[in-house]
Amino acid sequence: MKQAEFDIIAALINAEEAKDAYTSGHSDRVTKISVAIVNEMKLGDDFKKTITRAGLLHDIGKIGISDAILLKKEKLTEEESEVIKSHSKRGAEILKPLTFLSPESKIILHHHEHYDGKGYPDGLKDDEIPLGSLILAVADAFDAMSSERPYRKALEKDAIITELKKSRSTLHKPEITDVFLGLIEKKPELWNK
Repeated sequence: MKQAEFDIIAALINAEEAKDAYTSGHSDRVTKISVAIVNEMKLGDDFKKTITRAGLLHDIGKIGISDAILLKKEKLTEEESEVIKSHSKRGAEILKPLTFLSPESKIILHHHEHYDGKGYPDGLKDDEIPLGSLILAVADAFDAMSSERPYRKALEKDAIITELKKSRSTLHKPEITDVFLGLIEKKPELWNK
């Protein structure tokens, strides 16, 4: 029954991504990258299962956000930006009735927190942020930078590496950033879409 519920939600995510060519496959790629980080950090099979589910569902809160905002090519207004920022909280709320996904829900809620405390929704910092959220944040940022978006082209590899190094200790936990930077050298297939 739990697996059936999870499969239904994953199907909803795929339906949401199918509306937008720019984000199609995003959740799958974020999951693949997150699992690679978990494997490299030797965090175990239970954690890998949790991060897999969290990765697949991390943007479920975007289901309720209007396409006019999600697909906007111009700079978002402050109000529109706040609507986008609400997706992590909305995602956790959507998953709340599925108590077996409680660990995943917590990871999803905090995957836009920043290591320096300047993220959202709660301004958590450093070890206040769940480890799964910290891992997901690096994977999500990498896929966002390496993908074309309605408002910009995909960044070049060197620019992405530079951005990840700059975000080390501000947006992202240094150890996780370092693990990922090592991984993309060892596993160039992580660049593949």
